[in-house]
Amino acid sequence: MNGNYTKPLTPLTDSQVEFFREQGYFLFKKGMTEDLIDAFNGHIYDIRNQDPIPVWASCDKNKKYSVRLFNPHKNDSFSQQLMKHAIVRGALAQLMGKEAVCVQSMYFYKEPGSPGQAAHQDYYYIKNDPMTMIAAWTAMEEVVDIENGCLWVMPGTHKLGLLPHGAVKNLEEHESHTEETEGVDTSRQIPVPMEKGDILFFSELLIHSSTKNRSTDRWRRSYVCHYIREDSNVLHREDLRQKFPLY
Repeated sequence: MNGNYTKPLTPLTDSQVEFFREQGYFLFKKGMTEDLIDAFNGHIYDIRNQDPIPVWASCDKNKKYSVRLFNPHKNDSFSQQLMKHAIVRGALAQLMGKEAVCVQSMYFYKEPGSPGQAAHQDYYYIKNDPMTMIAAWTAMEEVVDIENGCLWVMPGTHKLGLLPHGAVKNLEEHESHTEETEGVDTSRQIPVPMEKGDILFFSELLIHSSTKNRSTDRWRRSYVCHYIREDSNVLHREDLRQKFPLY
């Protein structure tokens, strides 16, 4: 650690940490300020408004506000600033017992009419050893609810271990290129409504999903980062091996 190292905050109470341990997730209200979120949203749009679009952010010009932006933290300082946010860093250190490092980030636009993701466990896609991964999902809209495609979670399912995943069943509701958890009754999922700046922390084994954005004029933007404990390592995914410290 460098000479400028400062200890992380401790934003979570003991009861909140225990809730995460038992349920597999915890919603931290107003973890980021609305001004910060607004500035970041504008910045992300500016990236894909450039001509030409930077190579790392490139996509079909007709889809520049619909195709999610992968790993902006690797190339963009503002994205890295949110990735390192003090509340996120502190909460993760409390939940993991050590400092966290980031291995993946995604900015979702989720325009009206766009599909959600079927029920899944993040560990299926990002295996790590020891298993320590936690996602921090930050709401970038005034309101994220059932209509515009909020997240749904199955409390306690992080205790089931990794379940089989297979082809998505409801293509009207969910995108086809990800896979779906099998062998469990996903009708027990509950919605997690959020407001701008709320941060949802959840375990890599928690079954979660999102539904189609059924609104006609409301987007459901979000910034999602995946973190592992500093002494953990991503397996099999060469594209996610690099660790980004939060201090």
